[in-house]
Amino acid sequence: MTDAAARPLKVLVYSDDVNTRQQVILALGRRPHPDLPELHYVEVATEPVVIQNMDAGGIDLAILDGEAVPAGGMGIAKQLKDEIYDCPPVLVLTGRVQDAWLATWSRAEAAVPHPIDPVRLAEAVVALLRPRVPASR
Repeated sequence: MTDAAARPLKVLVYSDDVNTRQQVILALGRRPHPDLPELHYVEVATEPVVIQNMDAGGIDLAILDGEAVPAGGMGIAKQLKDEIYDCPPVLVLTGRVQDAWLATWSRAEAAVPHPIDPVRLAEAVVALLRPRVPASR
């Protein structure tokens, strides 16, 4: 098990819908897996604030709502991957399971469809964050 006292991981959660942001945060909780440190959430409702936070650095994972308007998470994911050197992993929330191919186009490392399944979301998030936590062995 890794050191529980490790610095919290910063997770940016973007959606224009406050309910979607809250669903993501409630689904993951403070610690989705005992091997990970606590998560600290940065809630964002607009594309410019996503870009500002990502440019500032320190984000360990970005969860972007592909159904957000006017700027969807897939387009933002593609922009982040094109513009930020060593961009942190991105998970896109898709409108349907069939939209996973669009997440591939956006270069997101993972996609989870709406409605949000807490188990599926947690599994995807843990898989993306685990490599970012130094092992303590």
